[in-house]
Amino acid sequence: MPMTVIVTRDVEDRYRGFLSSVMLEIATGVYTSPRLSTAVRQRVWAVVSDWHNQLHRGSLVMTWRDPEAPGGQQVSILGEPARNLVEADGALLVKREKI
Repeated sequence: MPMTVIVTRDVEDRYRGFLSSVMLEIATGVYTSPRLSTAVRQRVWAVVSDWHNQLHRGSLVMTWRDPEAPGGQQVSILGEPARNLVEADGALLVKREKI
């Protein structure tokens, strides 16, 4: 059960209450849990994803350790600004579109 981190930006109060019930809010909008099981992590993400699909506001990023993934971590993102993650030499990098 590796460390899980969720960062929220410009979301409704319901996210804060829900995430605080299962994780520690170490700074405004930053939630951590050193022992969040896979099942709980997936359920938490399902709930916030459902809310985000209904409300269409703000953004959330969740990351956790995954030795099988490039760079040893997984990242899930909801909302704006969208990020394109690419693998380069075994590491995850953010690819930004040229403006």
